[in-house]
Amino acid sequence: MLSRVADSIYWMTRYIERAENIARFINVNLNLSLDMTTGMAASWQPLVMTTGDHEIFEKRYGTDYSRENVIQFLALDKEYGNSVISCVAIARENARSVREIISSEIWEQINRSYLLLKDAAQNRLANKDPHRFFNDITAMSHMFTGLLHGTMSRGEAFYFALLGQFLERADKTSRILDVKYFMLLPTPENVNSPYDVIQWGAVLKSTSGFEIYRKQFHRIVPKQVCDFLIFDPDFPRSIHCCLTNAKSALHKITDTPRGAASNPAEKSLGRLCADLEYSDIDDVISSGMHEYLDALQRKINQVGIDIRQVFFKIPDNLMEQASASVQ
Repeated sequence: MLSRVADSIYWMTRYIERAENIARFINVNLNLSLDMTTGMAASWQPLVMTTGDHEIFEKRYGTDYSRENVIQFLALDKEYGNSVISCVAIARENARSVREIISSEIWEQINRSYLLLKDAAQNRLANKDPHRFFNDITAMSHMFTGLLHGTMSRGEAFYFALLGQFLERADKTSRILDVKYFMLLPTPENVNSPYDVIQWGAVLKSTSGFEIYRKQFHRIVPKQVCDFLIFDPDFPRSIHCCLTNAKSALHKITDTPRGAASNPAEKSLGRLCADLEYSDIDDVISSGMHEYLDALQRKINQVGIDIRQVFFKIPDNLMEQASASVQ
């Protein structure tokens, strides 16, 4: 497969997954706003802070981290490259460049999603009816995933798509958890209080894990919620499960046997999966939850860098040959 094609398919799924997860990200706060009537005024700033793009936000909106400004920035700001509408637009351009590889149903779904988002932006649906808007984004992404599994043959293109999807999902689950730790409680007495339980319930709902968690553990206990979202091997949005699936997709692409590594991407991803396999929630708490998640995000980013270097970057000698042929 051409590296250009693999690159486009990988980023197509990453950006669709990113759009969905931003919607889930915002739903953490929207769900909280349904359950609490106080303390919500200052809770929108952490959503922007954990993206790392607060400087971009403040250049455009100043320091007014209101619900309206944050939703506009994260969902519909076309000049912000990681907004929902920008992510779907980039995914659409990547899909356009590989229309001969993906199914027509996948292309039509991405194109339809983009047009619906454009219409929603004009009608300001994100602020008028945010729950409907972000639920629609999640449903669009689920439709895309269903078509991906239902209409693509299990070749390299399919596994590059899965690789991008699962890496992005692992990163965003870690960031959803990080949002909770950026939300400072009014007083230390609120830790493990009903206020705290409501927040953790919102985090579970934003990952579609609320019912599954309750069936397993019944009571919402912060330590168990973190364990579930980081280490559960079977929950499809846990960090461990996502990275394990990404590792399997990578081995399908390279045809390297399990337990072996033939390139830096397999080494860094294998090392990260091993760390998760042999760690537990007590290790996380002892090192500090925010510190652990921050380090985890850097490791996931490094896996992405290694994938780019191994599969997508054109070697310097080929670049020189291409330049010489043009001259």
